[in-house]
Amino acid sequence: MEQHGHGLAEDLEVIRRQLIGRRRALGFLASAGTATLVAACGGSDDSSSSSTTGTSTSSSSSSSSSSSTSSSNGSTASSCVADPTETNGPYPADGTNTSGGSTSNVLQSSGIERSDIRSSFIGSTTTADGVQLDLELQLVDVNTGCAPIEGAAIYIWHCDADGRYSLYSSVVTTESYLRGVQVTDSDGKVTFTTIYPACYSGRWPHIHFEVFLDGLTSASTGRTADLISQIAMPAANNTAVFSGDTRYTSSIANYNAISLSSDNVFGDNSSAQLAQMTPSLSGSVTAGYSGTNVIGIAV
Repeated sequence: MEQHGHGLAEDLEVIRRQLIGRRRALGFLASAGTATLVAACGGSDDSSSSSTTGTSTSSSSSSSSSSSTSSSNGSTASSCVADPTETNGPYPADGTNTSGGSTSNVLQSSGIERSDIRSSFIGSTTTADGVQLDLELQLVDVNTGCAPIEGAAIYIWHCDADGRYSLYSSVVTTESYLRGVQVTDSDGKVTFTTIYPACYSGRWPHIHFEVFLDGLTSASTGRTADLISQIAMPAANNTAVFSGDTRYTSSIANYNAISLSSDNVFGDNSSAQLAQMTPSLSGSVTAGYSGTNVIGIAV
C-alpha cells in the first residue's frame, strides 16, 4: 500500500501557504498596529490529493509551548502552536480524489453545515452507531497571541465504529454520515456531536479536518483549504472504548499493533504539536465523551 509522500510538489504547496500566511500577518500588523507576534506559537491513509507532514521543532514554525488549553473564560487559548499540515486522504470527499470513477465534494452539498454529524444527509438518514463524542474545536492565530479566529469554516470527517468511511467503503458507499462543517463563532469555536472513531489497520485513531479561513464558497475543495490536518485520539480513551464497547471489537488488534511514534502521520510531529493535536476528553464509554481541542494556524 502507498505511504504518505513528501514530494517536491507537496513541499512547494506548503511553502506557498506559508508565504500567503506571512502576507496576511503583515496586512494585519499594518491595520492593527498592536499585534504581538508569537513564535509559532481502514488501511493506512494514502491519498493522491494532498499534502506533507507537519513542521518539526527545528523548522520555521517553532513552538511557543508544549501544550495548548482553553482559557477559563473560553475566549482564547492560553498557548498554541501551528498545527502541522497532514494528508486529507484517502477518503476526504472534498473534490480532490475519486471513488468509483466519480469525484465527490460534500463541501458543495446542501446540509453539510451541521453540528450533529452522526446521520447521513445525502439520500439517506442512517445514523452511525457508536460511543457519543461531543467535541469543541477552537481555531486560533499563532501570530497574534493565540487570538480566536471568527468566521472560518471547519470541515471534519472520520471513520465509523467498524473503521469504514462513508461514501467510500463498499458497505457504506450510499451513506454520508460522520462528515460536517461548522463556522467558528466570536471565540473561534465550533462544536460537533459525533461518535468515537475506530482504529483500523495501520493508523492511530484520528479525525480529519480542513480549515477555510474565508468560510465555504462555491469553489471550496480540499485544494483551497488553508489548513489540512488531523486530530489524534487520546490513548487512555482509545483503550477504554475499544475494550469496553463490543461495537469496537475489531479495533483492538489494530490498536495493539500501532503507536503514535510508528503512525505514518503523527510519527514525525514534535511533542508540542502532538500535545495540541490530542483533545482533552472527559466522560465514559456508557455516558459518552466530551472535550476540547485547539487548532493553531498562522494567519
